Amino acid sequence: MSGSARRVATAARRCALRVLLDVDRGGPILADRLAGDDVESLPAPDRALLHELVLGTLRRRGALDFACVRLVDQPFPQLEATVRAILRLGAYQLLHTRVPPRAAVSQSVELAREESPRATGLVNAVLRRLTREGSPPFPDPQLDPLRWLTTAGSLPRWLAERWLGRWGPGPAVARARAFLDPPRVAFRLNPRVPDAGERVRAEGLDPRALTVPGAWTAAGRPRSAAVKGAVYLHDQGSQMAAHLAARPGVVLDACAAPGGKATLIADLLGDSARVLAAEASPSRLCRMAELVAHWKSDRVWLLGADARRPPFRGGFDSVLLDAPCTGLGTIGRHPDIRWRTRPRDVVRQARRQRELLESVATLVRPGGRLVYAVCSGEPEEGEDVVRGFLASHVQFALAALPGWAAPFGEGGFACTRPERDGGDLFFAAVMARGGP
Repeated sequence: MSGSARRVATAARRCALRVLLDVDRGGPILADRLAGDDVESLPAPDRALLHELVLGTLRRRGALDFACVRLVDQPFPQLEATVRAILRLGAYQLLHTRVPPRAAVSQSVELAREESPRATGLVNAVLRRLTREGSPPFPDPQLDPLRWLTTAGSLPRWLAERWLGRWGPGPAVARARAFLDPPRVAFRLNPRVPDAGERVRAEGLDPRALTVPGAWTAAGRPRSAAVKGAVYLHDQGSQMAAHLAARPGVVLDACAAPGGKATLIADLLGDSARVLAAEASPSRLCRMAELVAHWKSDRVWLLGADARRPPFRGGFDSVLLDAPCTGLGTIGRHPDIRWRTRPRDVVRQARRQRELLESVATLVRPGGRLVYAVCSGEPEEGEDVVRGFLASHVQFALAALPGWAAPFGEGGFACTRPERDGGDLFFAAVMARGGP
């Protein structure tokens, strides 16, 4: 190759740019997009780099925009979407990774040359200046919490205003800060694999018990084939919901995909378990079947069914409804959600959640249990849904939480908080049905 040959952007960065633009355009959710063929076909090191660049850029997007906005001569939102994404990618590498500055700038310039040639000079000038000057100081979170939340806290303005209004500056800032970093790794062990713990330790990890019984964390992620089928990555909040629903008898997980809670309930109940896992989406049902087979959980039965129109009558000893929601409690893990979600989505999901709860409540036998859960901290999706349901269904009442759940207790509900517990934000309510 000639010494004058022009450099080209790496495949990982080109693909990362495509993913970011797809998110910006409202394309597939990030988890599905990262499972696309163009991502999966990359060599493992390139795929790891892509994941770091995409997830980090989305988590820190507000802060990255704040760093770049003073360096351009026009309003940042008026720049072409491709140029904004290239600048964010470059700024993230400069400010939050160990990528050498020269490489971060030159690769961004090559992306611009390939995708938006007229912006090549602008990208070069902005990122070189950012290399020299660094990011400007962020607003003081105490003096100007809204401005901090929308810049350093990387929240869209509507969500920042909502959190400030509901919780006040201190809690809102603490939660936003917790969501800026990847959530803590949490997992559980397969009880049918006697040496599961030893396999984890053989990976050089030091498992530590979390508050939820059987939930573990470690400073790292189990990755090798040796732990396949022995370890399931499972957020503590989601495990909490499964524990609350585990009750001897026949259990229904009404919106069960991807299957983690259904398999955990079966593990907790042992040989007496009879867990029916229902899921309306055929593709998600297929993936759940793979997990159940892989986990060797022979006490879980799968059913393609819509919880709004269940194909059976009552008689369940326990029903778990982990309802579809905005996912605003998982924006550290799924950072695209913070940029996709709009206020109307909270209202829309709450309406759907009320319909689902009304439907599955008819399946709980007298003396049985109904557990409602969402991975969102928005009251409209959590406590408002439950309180409205209880007001019109006098045969149900909030049940006492078990002793191990006391650290999560809030007004009769169970809640994990990322700023306190690490991981995702989960809301759960346990309701007992009285006699006939």
